[in-house]
Amino acid sequence: MQTTFTKQQLQDPGTARANQILRACVHCGFCTATCPTYQVLGDELDSPRGRIYLIKDMLENERVPDAKTVKHIDRCLSCLACMTTCPSGVHYMHLVDHARAYINEHYKRPMGDRMLRWVLARVLPYPGRFRLALLGAKIARPFAGLIPDPRLRAMIQMAPKVIPPVSRNDDPQTFAVAAPTMRVALMTGCAQRALNTDINDATIRLLNRLGAEVVVPEGQGCCGALTHHMGKEAEAHATAAKNIRAWTAQMDAGGLDAIVINTSGCGTTVKDYGHMFRNTDLADDAARVSAIAKDVSEVILDLLPASSPHIDLNVAKGGIAGTDAKRLPSEPSVEGSGMRVAYHAACSLQHGQQIKSAPKELLKRAGFTVLEPADSHLCCGSAGTYNLMQPEISGQLKARKVATLKALSPQIVAAGNIGCMMQIGTGAGVPIVHTVELLDWATGGPQPPALTRQITDNPVPNLRGAP
Repeated sequence: MQTTFTKQQLQDPGTARANQILRACVHCGFCTATCPTYQVLGDELDSPRGRIYLIKDMLENERVPDAKTVKHIDRCLSCLACMTTCPSGVHYMHLVDHARAYINEHYKRPMGDRMLRWVLARVLPYPGRFRLALLGAKIARPFAGLIPDPRLRAMIQMAPKVIPPVSRNDDPQTFAVAAPTMRVALMTGCAQRALNTDINDATIRLLNRLGAEVVVPEGQGCCGALTHHMGKEAEAHATAAKNIRAWTAQMDAGGLDAIVINTSGCGTTVKDYGHMFRNTDLADDAARVSAIAKDVSEVILDLLPASSPHIDLNVAKGGIAGTDAKRLPSEPSVEGSGMRVAYHAACSLQHGQQIKSAPKELLKRAGFTVLEPADSHLCCGSAGTYNLMQPEISGQLKARKVATLKALSPQIVAAGNIGCMMQIGTGAGVPIVHTVELLDWATGGPQPPALTRQITDNPVPNLRGAP
């Protein structure tokens, strides 16, 4: 694509990067075939190619964004399926992120939109505030039908029926093992700490069992993705900088082999810290962090013998350090159960991080029968705060995804992202759990609470014979 940015415009690093990305685009349109919003709306401007034209015009002419341009860019999920499909390597993520920051700086949104975005930015990244908001939403749920704004209704309906208790395992501490083969930092996240505390607990148990020492660092918090995707660049960078400092302190003190992330949306963002901070004083430290940031499935594969077709339970019972070490309880294994698990591939994992086979391989090695839905490349409609800000489009994508999962007649749905888990929810008719919870269960951990807590039309059998 030909561009006409001036030399002065290209002095801005964001514009210079946008120029590189725009010039890589060859207008082929392959991206439209895998774009969820184009599939649902059928509008060229709601496809990556259409948005690229809008962004190019906006940036080149340095114009104040109009409502039409903002509408179509807001409708982008940032699922990044277009990047997987693109034969020219167009880095659409960096382009749309820059466009959102530009819009945030130059466009005055309607009052209701501004208020909603302000509330989301002030609540979701903070577990304590988020818990209070969930409690309020739970109380308001019986009256949701009376609320005219579909976005507010979506916020109320998102709240889980059961708000989990606070997990003290998310507090700064070290979970030690005897003769560790790896030392890792666990990113405990923000929204996940309010919505589902079982995931971090299972991650700690499993990594300990596989011989990894797990550190929950002091000072870490939200990865910055929630505000980053709203174009609130300064806020996103401020929270990301806290993480960089917290993790590099651990790297410099005791050393880290990996920063483990079990929410794939966060993983995509943390792995991009090197780019986000490339022109700042934190550039070197941000690059160090991005270099060792890994999804939990990547780390588990690193800890397991590659030669074994199954998860070796002898390996998975790594020695725990003395009585002073922290360890979460475990129970007998269900390895080899053969349960039918429908694997939902989160967009941020399969497209953002290009991790496609690792979770499925691990589930198969743990003895589960892994099923994949049709059109697994298409987004479920969660996309961070998208299901709250674009509930109608999100609802259509959810219905499509749930239908493909139901068609598999699974006993469980597994996913690697809390947003997807909340979005799909009970729609599939069976419990939805994090992949790491099933792997923990298969190697000696407790049954995922969701399997016994959720009432479904197709109950999961209790494989341990307990009442």
